[in-house]
Amino acid sequence: MSMFLDTAKIKVKAGNGGDGMVAFRREKYVPNGGPWGGDGGRGGNVIFVVDEGLRTLMDFRYNRHFKAQSGEKGMTKGMHGRGAEDLIVHVPQGTTVRDAETGKILTDLIENGQKFIVAHGGRGGRGNIRFATPKNPAPEISENGEPGQERELQLELKILADVGLVGFPSVGKSTLLSVITSAKPKIGAYHFTTIVPNLGMVRTQSGESFAVADLPGLIEGASQGVGLGTQFLRHIERTRVILHVIDMSASEGRNPYEDYLAINKELESYNLRLMERPQIIVANKMDMLDSAENLKTFKKKLAENYDEFDELPQIFPISSLTKQGLSMLLDATAELLDKTPEFLLYDESEMEEEVYYGFDEDAPAFDISRDDDAAWVLSGDKLEKLFVMTNFDREEAVMKFARQLRGMGVDEALRARGAKDGDLVRIGNFEFEFVD
Repeated sequence: MSMFLDTAKIKVKAGNGGDGMVAFRREKYVPNGGPWGGDGGRGGNVIFVVDEGLRTLMDFRYNRHFKAQSGEKGMTKGMHGRGAEDLIVHVPQGTTVRDAETGKILTDLIENGQKFIVAHGGRGGRGNIRFATPKNPAPEISENGEPGQERELQLELKILADVGLVGFPSVGKSTLLSVITSAKPKIGAYHFTTIVPNLGMVRTQSGESFAVADLPGLIEGASQGVGLGTQFLRHIERTRVILHVIDMSASEGRNPYEDYLAINKELESYNLRLMERPQIIVANKMDMLDSAENLKTFKKKLAENYDEFDELPQIFPISSLTKQGLSMLLDATAELLDKTPEFLLYDESEMEEEVYYGFDEDAPAFDISRDDDAAWVLSGDKLEKLFVMTNFDREEAVMKFARQLRGMGVDEALRARGAKDGDLVRIGNFEFEFVD
C-alpha cells in the first residue's frame, strides 16, 4: 500500500486570550483598596513552518486537529497573565494552504523555513485596573479573553521539480528517471506501475543540475477523474519544463501522434496555463522495430498541424534501455530551463487578501432575525465578540455590555422591527428580556 499523501483537510484553533481579573488593593484611604487586577495573556498562534525534510502530508493523516494553548488569566497586583507559546506545525515544501470554507488560497509555502500564521491567537482581556476613572475609581469590570481564530484548512502538496515527465502508462517514464538520476522508481511491464510521484536529481556532463518528477501515467479523461491523473496532475503545475514521453514503437497498439494530442488535451483541460510551459518531445523506445518509421510519420503529422509561425517543439529520439540519446536530451533540457522563468501558480484574485483581525468597519455591526419561538436573535461578528468578552459574573460588566448594545443601535433597530416590552432577545445561548 502506498504511503504517499498529497492532500489533507485539517482544523486549526488558535489559543484564546486569558481573562482579565477583578482584584483590589488592601490600602487605607483608597476606596475598596483600589483596582489591582491585571490583564490576561495572549493566546498562541498556529504557525505553519516549511521543513525540507518532509516529503508528504502523511503526518496529517491521523492528526487532523491542531489547537494552540490559551493565555494565562490576569493576576493580582496588576500582573499580566503569561502569553501562550505559538503552536508550530511543520509542512513539506510545496504545500498550498486553502481556506476550506471559502476555497481561497491563504499561502503557498515553497521556501525552506518559510512561516505563515494560519490562525491568530486572541488578545488577553483587560483587568479592572484598566477601567478605573475619576467617576468610578474602583470598577468591578474585567474582560474575558478574545477567542482565538478557528478555521478548517485544505492542504495540497505540489512537489517541487524543475522538469515533469508526462505521458501514457508504460511509455518508459520510470525507466528514463531511473537511468538519468539515482531515483529507484518501481518499474514493471504493466500499466500504472507508478502510483505516486517520484523525484530525482539530474546532473549533466556540463555540470548543470535540475530536479525531475516522474508522474503517474495519464489516460484520456484524467482531468475529469479517470485513472490516477486527477490525483497527480497538480504536481505538474510547479514544473517549468515538460518532457512529453512517447512510445514511438507503438508497442501498446496506440498511435504515437494521437497519444501526443490526447495528453496535451488533458493538460489543457486540467489547467490551461500548463500549455504555457515549454515542452520537449521524448521519442522513447527507439531501439525497437518500427520506431524509426513511426518517428518519421510523427514528425510529418506534427509539422502539418502546426501553424507556420509557431515554433515546433524539439524532438529527441532516445532509448532508456540502451541509453541512446540521453546526453543530448539532458543538455537541451538544462538549456531550456536556463531561459524559462518561474511560472506564477496563482494570480491575486485567487489569493485571500491579508486578513485584518480586528473589527471590519464596513461590515454591519449586528444582524437581527426571528427564531421559531418568536424570540429576537442578535448575531454578527462584532456583537458576538463583545458578548464573548463580557464577564457576566459582574453586574457592572453586564451594564457596560448593555450600554455598548445601545450605542451600536441595537435597541432602536429592535424597536423598528416591532419588538415590544418583555419580548425575548437571544444572543447565542444567552437570553434576556427587551425593555422599551
